[in-house]
Parts: sequence; structure tokens; C-alpha cells
Amino acid sequence: MSIDDPHSVRPEPVEGPHFSSSAAPEQKDGASTSSARTGGEGKKKPTGWLHTLVDYGPLLVFLGVYKFYQPPETSTFGEIAAVIYGTIAFMVAAVVALVSSKWKFGKVSPMLILSTTLIVGFGALTIWLRDERFIQFKPTAIYALFGTVLIIGWLRDRAWLQVLLEAAFEGVTHEGWLKLSRNWGFFFFALAGLNEVLVRMMTFESWLWAKIWVFLPLTFLFTFSQIPMLLKHGLSLEDTDEVLKDEPPTGS
Repeated sequence: MSIDDPHSVRPEPVEGPHFSSSAAPEQKDGASTSSARTGGEGKKKPTGWLHTLVDYGPLLVFLGVYKFYQPPETSTFGEIAAVIYGTIAFMVAAVVALVSSKWKFGKVSPMLILSTTLIVGFGALTIWLRDERFIQFKPTAIYALFGTVLIIGWLRDRAWLQVLLEAAFEGVTHEGWLKLSRNWGFFFFALAGLNEVLVRMMTFESWLWAKIWVFLPLTFLFTFSQIPMLLKHGLSLEDTDEVLKDEPPTGS
């Protein structure tokens, strides 16, 4: 057959809008990439206000119930009754916060489990012995325990904070996590000392309000102060908001 034979000439493919066989895989790849980017969003993460609500909500419940049952005049029996009612509400609210965290986000942080356990334990002692000092000592115990765990981990080259936060900040180096664990460890010790000072200087009600107006702002400012260090150790600018959302619970 000659080259000039019209039957030997194959028609050129028509140019124009068409779908190649590779379009579908390319589209799938795009979808998978998109799903990979949003896959982490399948697990709901607490927003800043929800994180704060889970951490400090039980304390607000305690304050409300305590104020409701507080006697109008100084009365030893009435004060003890208000503390006991508030403690019962505190324990129930802490368990509700734990269950809500599991239901809403699909998981419960180890710190929240430990905090709730101590709330229930010291709350039971408060009700049994009718002494509010157990409630006041509970934050000191939590702060001291967290600080001890983090500092020991830092000394052994283990960033326990990375485990507790489940590597929430992608890209942060091991050295960055070690420094963050060390800094939080010493900060927890400072909070433990501050709590003991305030317990001795303030009335019970004033100490309760200090948990909101002193400890919460201090925790926020300290968390914010760690961002420059984390940026030097791999934290991306896009994840700076997550640092403020995922700070360790400070044990209301």
C-alpha cells in the first residue's frame, strides 16, 4: 500500500474539549489530596472556647452553686454546707466535662482524665471530712504532679508533653518539644507555689475567683510566650493558633 493511498492515512485526533483517560485518576488524586489535607479534620479538635469550657466549666459550676447556698451572714455551718453543695456540683460537672469531651471530640486527653480523677478524689475527701482545704489543695497537687512528670521527662530526654498533646503541633522538632515540656514543668511548679500563697492570703471565695482572674490569664500569657521559641524549632506560622488552643489543662 502506497503512502498516497487515502485509506492508509489515519485521521488526526480532533482537538477540542474532551476527557482523556487520565482525567479520572487525576481527579481522584486531587480528591485524595484534598481529603488528606482535611483528613485530620475528621477528628474534631476542641476550639479555643470549648477547650477553656471543658477546663474551667466545672469551676464555674462550683462558684455558682457555692454562691447560691452561701449564707448571708458568716456562719460556720452555712459555709460548710455551701462548700459541700458546691463540691458535689463540682464533681458532677467534672465528670460531665469528661464525658462531653469523649462524645464531642472522640477522645479524652490523659491530663483531663487525671484532673477529673483528682477532682473526684479530693472532692470526696472534702465532703467526708467537711474541710474545704482539700479542694484548695487539689490544684497544688495537680500542678506539682504535672511539673514533676514533665521535668523528669525533660531530664531523661523525653518530651512527655508531646505524648500528652499527641503531637498537636506538626513540624516541631524533638528539641522544641523538650524545651516546651521543660518550660511548662517549671511553670506548673510556679502555679503550685502561687496557689499555696493565695490560699493563705485570701478568703475561700476570693481564692475561687482567683482561679478565673489570676490563673487563667497567667496560663494564657505563658502559652503565648512559648510561640517564639516554637517558631525557632519548626512550628509553622499557620499552627500558632493551635498552640493557644492546645495548651495543657491547668486543673480547675
